[in-house]
This record gives sequence, structure tokens and C-alpha cells, in this order.
Amino acid sequence: MTNNDKSNMTIIGGTRGLGRWFAEHLKNDFNIRITSRDESSGKPVAEEIGVEYSNNNIEAINDADIIVFSVPIEHMVETIKEVAPHAPEGSLLMDVTSVKTEPAEALEKYAPKNAEILPCHPMFGPRVPTLQRQIIILTPIENRSPNWLPRVKDYLDKTECEVVITTPNEHDKYMSIVQGLTHFSYISLASTIRKLNINVKESRNFSSPVYTIMLDMVSRIVYQNPYLYYSIQKNNLETSNAREALIKESIYLSNLIEEGREDDFVNSVVESAKHLDGHEDALARSDKAISMLTQKSNVLSKSIGKEVGLKHQHSENVHMGIVKEVGSKSVILETGGNDEICFKLSNVDIMSENEIFEWKKDNLQLEHFNLSVLLPSKCDEKHLLEMFKNIEPVIDVEIVDVYDGEQIDDSQKSYTFHYTLFKREDKDYVEEFIEGIGGTIR
Repeated sequence: MTNNDKSNMTIIGGTRGLGRWFAEHLKNDFNIRITSRDESSGKPVAEEIGVEYSNNNIEAINDADIIVFSVPIEHMVETIKEVAPHAPEGSLLMDVTSVKTEPAEALEKYAPKNAEILPCHPMFGPRVPTLQRQIIILTPIENRSPNWLPRVKDYLDKTECEVVITTPNEHDKYMSIVQGLTHFSYISLASTIRKLNINVKESRNFSSPVYTIMLDMVSRIVYQNPYLYYSIQKNNLETSNAREALIKESIYLSNLIEEGREDDFVNSVVESAKHLDGHEDALARSDKAISMLTQKSNVLSKSIGKEVGLKHQHSENVHMGIVKEVGSKSVILETGGNDEICFKLSNVDIMSENEIFEWKKDNLQLEHFNLSVLLPSKCDEKHLLEMFKNIEPVIDVEIVDVYDGEQIDDSQKSYTFHYTLFKREDKDYVEEFIEGIGGTIR
């Protein structure tokens, strides 16, 4: 790898998912090398990211300071067993899986005693833009990361990442709820809705804000990697207890309703509410989420008859137009002539005035003009430019000529401005403005 002050990091399985994310986002701070068995797909990924590539895991770690295992959970122990014994002296070995007990045991068993190990779990997916405000769980093994643990923690603190330190066993216990129970519950809800043959699109016409948010979260889960969800359920042994408890409690509560035991049902809900502390914060966060559902509709309703810019969340295409009609879930834009486009509010973001300005500047054909004006000779050119830039339709302006020859009164100068507009028809407004402040157009 490059010989400089950066540490060398090899990411085993760094061509996709979280491994690729780390390669892309850490390449400025580390010399990155990624590996995969398939060179025909792995090498182009490395070239695209701008990092080194190897299809040999053992050779790839020869000069590594940090070795990161980013392979599917079901292959993690096998990969650690293959690669870890060859780790250089003083290096650090980490894994980034959602399950910690078995990978931690494998690292401890197969890594050389003169190397250090630090199992970790990034609590985010490859869609996040930065490490900032993301949670990373570190599960150090006693006496196995005395030098590297403070260095890793210091690096993560500087990136404004939130670091949680615990044990592998404690991690898996909490993840059986945070991930295992959550995923299983949402997947079960999706499966139940499907088997009840509910028309989900139609159901949204009857939806409350809570149902809408719940359905969006369920959809978010089931649209992603089902193999990963199965691996988490299968490989974190604690999830079995969580699933069993959920099923047992669901049957118990259902029986309370069927048997007409209102007091027992109510008491169960009340006791659960007491256990789920921080209800004020929970209400505030959920209120904010609910208000977001209507925020776009409210903003666009106030913009009917005005121009707005909408950016599609998935394609990132920008659409400019006049707001014609706004509903609770959609907006209709007039985009020129008689053309109209209807957008789902959930699929678009409303652009700010500055975003619209920059987009127009980069994408529209601009109109350029020269304007010669007689103004008092004592005018300061810097102030003149500032004044001209503040005329609403003006995009850019510069003074291209200053003349005070024989044809010009001694108390005046002729200033020629070169300026740019989005619309040719705004030229009259600019000239009227200049004349309104006492300028004489030549």
C-alpha cells in the first residue's frame, strides 16, 4: 500500500454493503485495500471507489495495520478462521456483523496473541451519508485491545460518532430486542396483512397518522435484505427467546380480549406503559413524525399559484412548476403550457429558494445583457455592484467599462454593467429599477 502517515486498512469483503461504505468513506483517512473472490466484479468496484483491490485475503493483509471483516454473518467465523492467523504483529482485527458472541470467540481463538482484536457493530446501513451522529457499538475482549481501543475510540469521537462500549454477550441480548424482535414483528405484520388479502394502497385512504408511519416502517424493513434478517434471527441465539416471548404474550393478550377480561387487558397496557419510561420524549418524537406527514402539504398549499421546485427522493430529478392543486398525499404542478404532473408527496422534497436558484443557474439557458448608465462620478464601484446584485431577477453582474470622456458631464460617469437573468422579460424590470434610483440609461 501507499507509504505515508496513514494506517493501512484491509477490508475483507469490501465490495458491497457496509464494507464498501467504509471503503468509500474512510479512504481519505486510511490506505484502503478491499478484497473479494470474484475479481471480475471486485476490481471494477475498487477502481470506482479509488482504492486497492486483491482477490487473495491472505496476501491482502500482509502489510495491514487494521483488518476489517465485512462478510455475511453465516460466513464470518469461517473467514476469520482462514485469515486471522496470518495477521501481522501489532495489527488490529475487527468484524462489523450484527451478531457479536460467535465472531468475538472466533477472533479470540484464531488471531495471533501479538495482534489485537476489537469486535464492533455499526448501527447503521450503507445509505447513511457520514459517520456523524451514527452509533457504533464496540465489544472489546479483556486485555486484547490495550493499544488500539483508545485509538479507535478517539477516531470515532473526532468524527462525532456515538460510541457504545459493552460485552459481546450483552450486545447480543439487547440486539435480540433492538433488531431481532423489531424485524420479526414488522415482518410478521407484513405477512399478516398479505394473508388477510388487504389492499394496502386502498387502506391508506382510511389511514391514521400512526398507521401510515407503522406501514412505512414495515415497508422499509421488508423492502431490504431478507437474507440478512434471517441470518440475524438464526445466528443471534438470544432472538429465539425474544420471538417465543412475543408469540406467548400475543396469545395471552388475544385471549384476554376473547374472554372479555377488560380489566386484565387494561392493566397489562398500563404496566407496559410504566415499563416504557421516557413517555414525554416518546410523545414529542412521535408528534414530530406525525407532523412531518402534513408539513409538505401545508407548505405547498400556501404556494398555490407560485413556482416551486420538487426533487424526487429516489431519482433526484428536479421538477420546476407552478403549484396548481394540493391534496393530503399528492401535488399537481403546471410545468409549462398545458402540461401537468402529479407527484406523491412522500416521494418528493421541497427545494429551498437557494437550491432552486443554484439549479436554475446550472440547468437553464441564461439571458445576458449589457447596460450603460450615467451615475454620479463619486459612486463607489463596490457599492454599485452590490446594489445591482440585489435587484431581484439578477443572477450575476460585473462592471465591464467606466467612461468619463468629453461627452459626459464632469459630475457623472458612464458605467457599463454586464448582467445575467433567467428570463428575458425581466430586462424591463431591471432598467426601471436603475432609472428609479436616479440612473440615466444611455
